[in-house]
Amino acid sequence: MAQAPSKQQAKRITARERMQEAKRREQQAARRRQRIVVTVSAVAVLALAGGVAVAINSASDKNDKSSAAGAASLVVPANASGTNGTVITYGKADAPHTMAIYEDFRCPVCKHFEAANGETVKKLTEDGQIKVEFHLAAFLDKNLGGKGSRTALAAVGAALNEGTDKFKAFHDVLYANQPDEREDGFGDVNHILDLAGQVPGLKTDAFVKAVQDGTYAPWAAKVNEEFNKSDVTGTPTVKVDGKQITLFAGNAAVPAEQFTAQVKQAAGLR
Repeated sequence: MAQAPSKQQAKRITARERMQEAKRREQQAARRRQRIVVTVSAVAVLALAGGVAVAINSASDKNDKSSAAGAASLVVPANASGTNGTVITYGKADAPHTMAIYEDFRCPVCKHFEAANGETVKKLTEDGQIKVEFHLAAFLDKNLGGKGSRTALAAVGAALNEGTDKFKAFHDVLYANQPDEREDGFGDVNHILDLAGQVPGLKTDAFVKAVQDGTYAPWAAKVNEEFNKSDVTGTPTVKVDGKQITLFAGNAAVPAEQFTAQVKQAAGLR
């Protein structure tokens, strides 16, 4: 039969238990701090520092070059423009002024920008004075894990092949249905195809096959390579005739009137 501990022994046991409990709590706290550090590192790209999600270009550049090198063939979608077909132009190609938009489909700050001023961007192209050039990226796959940016970008290539208007409509649908940044919802091809069903006339047999086969994945890698060669370090970034536009005031997107005024001032328009 085990003997009951003396009062002195009980005190030592209690003290030891307190020390063990304190050590256990400290270990739990350390694990929580580690998770927080990892999470912050992953989503630092999402911080609203002037409304810009910071990119780590060198790592993603290496990734994309290897992806492109391993691809069987490069297929450039119809209606692509710019260097090696890596730019998407929306609006009249001969418009005298250019609005360059730099985005990543997984970037939640880009979603805020699109929600606030996506329609304004479209309206600014209607009089033929301004065209929009989309420079798309996929760096958030590296920063957050997964393949959603690349998969969405490749699907956008298939949409662009169907027409510039189909691209813009699909672009808008993707941002309107962007998953939480901690999830990789756009990495699911079937989900991408479901979203494409919201764009009338987009889901042709050719489009569906291109998305399922990843036909434009090598092109998406090239598009991201070109993004990485630019002087842009984060998304979203908007420039008009080379002049950068302020997209956020604090944590809020600038209103349409202020955005429009900036664009017209940069372009020298009234």
